[in-house]
Amino acid sequence: MTETATVAPAVTGPDRAKARLDQWLWFARFAKSRSLAARLCAAGAVAINGSPARKPNQTVRVGDFVVIPQGGWQRTVRVRALGTRRGPADEAHTLYEETAAAARLRDLTPEWVPLLDPDGAASDADEAIPPLAAGDA
Repeated sequence: MTETATVAPAVTGPDRAKARLDQWLWFARFAKSRSLAARLCAAGAVAINGSPARKPNQTVRVGDFVVIPQGGWQRTVRVRALGTRRGPADEAHTLYEETAAAARLRDLTPEWVPLLDPDGAASDADEAIPPLAAGDA
């Protein structure tokens, strides 16, 4: 009497519940290659539902909000579909919908404030720190 093992077929069609983030970014044409999408994820430049994605294999599901830097802009999109291939731009656009207007990355960074006053003097915060005594070092 022999038993045959049944292996569940991999779900690759539109019924998938989740996908790898780097693969979805590539399918949706946010990255030119899957390796570039993986680098974006590893650098922590992409966020899913407000949490930075540190690994390219992080899962993305339909309904997730993804924040992606693209060029000099930061785009916020909602995942509408996971996709099965990297198709033309029209097909890629059906995988997501823009949830907010794209924001310039330079507008999101705080303005740089120098540590020295314009006349070259140290700021008041530096003066409040007492110098180290000879025995403290």
